[in-house]
Amino acid sequence: MSTYDWSSFIVRININAPITGLYKAWATRSGMEKWFLRISEYKKADGKIRQENDLIQKGDTYQWRWYGWPDDMTEEGTILDCNGKDFLKFSFGKAGNCCITIKEEMGENIVELLQENLPTDEHGMQYCHLGCKTGWTFYLANLKSILEGGKDLRNKNALLQNVLNA
Repeated sequence: MSTYDWSSFIVRININAPITGLYKAWATRSGMEKWFLRISEYKKADGKIRQENDLIQKGDTYQWRWYGWPDDMTEEGTILDCNGKDFLKFSFGKAGNCCITIKEEMGENIVELLQENLPTDEHGMQYCHLGCKTGWTFYLANLKSILEGGKDLRNKNALLQNVLNA
């Protein structure tokens, strides 16, 4: 019997959009708020807030809030690395780090998310591994939907709870 690695996972999706547009969807406030977050605030190292279309930089910090969750549900972290074109890495609270790689594969553009350094205790396996993997699967599908001309699939009703899209 093989041993499952609870300390990381990868989710991938092909998206019919240019690599530059895919990167901006991850690396700007306006991009993140179109498909992922209700509020995405980035601060530069000097504490000044980045404008909505400014690209993130290594060392920036963030505060994120989701639709379907109250304001006290805020994720804070740091941009650990980014190259301005097809790669970025950020801390993700107690759930490790996320690496986003955007690449062309077999004529299609792929967004690949690696979440690593997950805690492997019972809570980490359930909340961080299973919970985050489920969440990222939905949000990557929403990114594809929006960038390919589809609808925003997020639940924006804070009173409607326990749904996949919030």
